[in-house]
Amino acid sequence: MSFFKEFKEDLSTAMNELLPGSEEQIELEDELAEEGNKEIKDLGVESELEKLDGILQSYSEVEKKPSFIVPELKKPSFISNVVATDSREKVNETSIITTGMILTGNLQTTSSVEVRGVINGDVQCAGKLVVTGSINGNSNANEFFADEAKIEGEIVAEGTVKIGAGSVVIGNITATSAVIAGAVKGDIDVKGPVVVDTSAVVMGNIKSRSVQINNGAVIEGFCSQCYSDIDVQGIFG
Repeated sequence: MSFFKEFKEDLSTAMNELLPGSEEQIELEDELAEEGNKEIKDLGVESELEKLDGILQSYSEVEKKPSFIVPELKKPSFISNVVATDSREKVNETSIITTGMILTGNLQTTSSVEVRGVINGDVQCAGKLVVTGSINGNSNANEFFADEAKIEGEIVAEGTVKIGAGSVVIGNITATSAVIAGAVKGDIDVKGPVVVDTSAVVMGNIKSRSVQINNGAVIEGFCSQCYSDIDVQGIFG
């Protein structure tokens, strides 16, 4: 090892300065070197220094490599399943305004709504609006069904409007089709068919594609099938 070599050379230089060229010097050098090596071996210093050299050599090799390795991150599997939806898209859930509850203010939701209590405000939902309580405001829904309900306000539906027996509606109705069995005070504008049942009372004009008036129904207003496929003006020239 370099350490012992330097030690021996230093020792030899010192002895040459004291006794240059003498046989005693050479013998003394050899004896001291042997004793030094023996003492070092006995102490285990040489083996420890060898270990130290090995550690230093390993450290120098590690320095050449990156101190850490960034693992490759895999994308979570659920990301591919996420689909962006429009906030106005219909949700298959039903929000319930329970009996005895009074809601003051407008209600807007993407789910269906069942109103058993009272809403003092407008209601807008992407699903079906079922009313067995009371709404004092305009209603806008995909479908509308009233059963023994009281509604004061306009009703607009993309699909069907059904006003059950015992229900009272004060306001206009606009829909694709309608079945009226309760009381309606307002105009009914329906692109498709309208059925006015026996228990119905209508105070207002009806515009539809076709109308069926069952025996016993009361209508105070004009009925017009203006959305029918028949050209009435053409028939009469």
